[in-house]
Amino acid sequence: MKEIMAIIRMNKMNDTKRALTDAGVSALTARKVMGRGKGKVDFFLLQGAQQGAEEAINQLGEGPKFIPKRLLTVVVPDDKASLVVRTISEVNRTGNPGDGKIFVLPIIDAVRARTGEAGDVAVDEAPA
Repeated sequence: MKEIMAIIRMNKMNDTKRALTDAGVSALTARKVMGRGKGKVDFFLLQGAQQGAEEAINQLGEGPKFIPKRLLTVVVPDDKASLVVRTISEVNRTGNPGDGKIFVLPIIDAVRARTGEAGDVAVDEAPA
């Protein structure tokens, strides 16, 4: 099993959920997070400030600021990991700094609390 952790732009969340569901992976966890990458300013933050958005203007003060993002966590069997990574990457790629990062981690085991099922069957989608 693999855990895919993806840090994405807030405005890409719905498109990402839809694309993962279309790819057959609907189980995921999402959290609001704050962070920053190597760049000094987020492209969308700068664009928002130029359009007069107060929140964006306030965040553009002195020095690098944390930018609101989403952290997605998806656990899938090994054979679906590349599909999930490809799907998330395609949906979130704008070509601009701040598109996010995707991390793939090994998972030793998983147990479904309701049934006690363990292993891949505990995280794999039920057949339609």
